[in-house]
Amino acid sequence: MIVRDRGDSWQVVLQTDHADLSAEFARSWAQRGPHHGSLVLATRRHDDGWAVWERSPLVDASGKPVDFLEVNVLVHIAFYRACIAAIRDEDPYAGLLNSMHGAGIYKKRYGRDPGLPTREDDAEVGALIQRFVDEQEAGYEALLAETGADDEQRWHDYDLLEVYDRLSLYFCMRDVERGAAEPAEFQGYRLETTGPWRIRLEPYPFADAPGVFPLLRRTVPRNGRPDVLATAAELVEITIEP
Repeated sequence: MIVRDRGDSWQVVLQTDHADLSAEFARSWAQRGPHHGSLVLATRRHDDGWAVWERSPLVDASGKPVDFLEVNVLVHIAFYRACIAAIRDEDPYAGLLNSMHGAGIYKKRYGRDPGLPTREDDAEVGALIQRFVDEQEAGYEALLAETGADDEQRWHDYDLLEVYDRLSLYFCMRDVERGAAEPAEFQGYRLETTGPWRIRLEPYPFADAPGVFPLLRRTVPRNGRPDVLATAAELVEITIEP
């Protein structure tokens, strides 16, 4: 779950709903490479591993829903490994991109996100993370050969997957709802809020302008120990303009 403090309540976006928004960005992208269909699939399913954990979301002792950054890293690794294997069976190129995404989480998105915590403060956990990263990276070349894509293409598409992911996270983690989110820059893009659920994105990458996208979220009251999934989901409309 991606949890944002709204003051009197929590905004909760399930990881799979966040991934759906990411995939909407991918589908609407103007410039498309030869493996765009696989890139859309990889984007839509990049957080599928969370679906098991989110069948019974945790709430901490204070009553706050547990955010994805607080989940035990050993659990995190296990469901990413399973997710990558499942996607690889469906589409090897999507599997390659998701393998890169899974490993990249622990490598600051391969240098694209210097502020991303690596969660290696514990030596034992660090060793398990490194084992997972090594395991994924060892399979890149074989998967690449299976797809017929080249190295430049897979890094280009990995870049886009991370952009779609981070753009979706901006709406899930920051107060775009009130138009109060701070501007952000990443991977060559600049975001600035221009109103409630509305941002300006430069350079503008979508085929249609403005782009309108749906986000499914839950507004969970501060009432002790909330039942997150019992809270009705609502669809909000996001607008992105040049």
